[in-house]
Amino acid sequence: MAYPLSESDLEWQRKSREYTEKELIPWEETAEMNNGELPPEVAERHKRIGIELGFSKMDAPVEYGGLGLSALTQAVVWEQMGRVTNALCWANSEAQTWMFEACNKEQIDTFIKPLMDGTRRECYAITEAEAGSDPSELKSTARRDGDSYVINGEKWFVTSANKADYFILQAVIEDGSNSNQQALFFVDIDAPGVTMTDNPLFGHTFSSHHPTYQFTNVRVPVANRIGSEGDGMGFTKSWFRHERLMIAARCCGAAARLIEMASEFAQKRIVSGQPISEYQMIQAMLSDSVTELWAARLMTYEAAALQDRGADLSVVHTHCSMAKLYASEMSNRVVDRAVQIFGGRGYMRSHPAERFFRELRVDRIWEGTSEIQRLIIARSLFKRGLDKIIG
Repeated sequence: MAYPLSESDLEWQRKSREYTEKELIPWEETAEMNNGELPPEVAERHKRIGIELGFSKMDAPVEYGGLGLSALTQAVVWEQMGRVTNALCWANSEAQTWMFEACNKEQIDTFIKPLMDGTRRECYAITEAEAGSDPSELKSTARRDGDSYVINGEKWFVTSANKADYFILQAVIEDGSNSNQQALFFVDIDAPGVTMTDNPLFGHTFSSHHPTYQFTNVRVPVANRIGSEGDGMGFTKSWFRHERLMIAARCCGAAARLIEMASEFAQKRIVSGQPISEYQMIQAMLSDSVTELWAARLMTYEAAALQDRGADLSVVHTHCSMAKLYASEMSNRVVDRAVQIFGGRGYMRSHPAERFFRELRVDRIWEGTSEIQRLIIARSLFKRGLDKIIG
């Protein structure tokens, strides 16, 4: 029996699947062979259709012009878009609920609403050389100086910075009554003192890059601080919950496509006079993959449903970690089996399995490594007990 989704969920599933299959997947190989880039008119079409379908405002509250979709519906949408390689589903930014809770009206009008219509694009400057999965170790500082803050530090892996016009930057307050507390700031990408110092290549072929930036005496108006001093970690946790949940959903979508492709291939590929689907070792790989995908999908959907039911945020946080941990590691096992089933074909860059083999690996790293997710889950267990976490 399939997970019980509403008619509205199923309609969103259909729309996102159709968008992915008809608009995005046909351009995967073009992107792969052209450093992740698509012809400008194609990229613009993907962006326009995504905005028309509402993908950029799914999480935004209705009172601000958003759709206010449930977390479960959003997971259903991102699961389908996870079926495409080369990050082609990143055609639009997202305005997330926490942004409207954290920002004042002027900030919402200037920075957040434009994400919904595609006129602006953001990137997150949080990670540092010695502070990745644990942002509490950040060294970047923000010192109050009159009506401004002076920001100094270095940020690594600023995903999509090459397409953004502003950062959401996290830094440690340097002095005053909130010294050593953390805060978030809107920082223009071209502000004086902002320098891109490196733009490394990675294992995947995405048009969205992950550069390193140096911030040297960058002056940011107090009006660009998000919330109060000390609010940074709370907002970042909200962002993490959303990102981890949707990573889990995309991993499920990728695994589903891989299983479908590998199953179809196995039934057609003849070795020693019979389809390889008749060999028990192939059947075992596919059976394990289906079983693990089902478990990951249930875990992901239930983490989303918990949030929709208004469960304790600490419990939701733990479930988002469990979903990301299991789904990301599941998808890596599935793609490894798929490459093995496809054989040499699955090792060609023109084949989706090869691209997924490289791309899915990072899902066990960014937005908190698998090891960090395990620490979060274990600490929640010790603090709350098993019944509180899973009933």
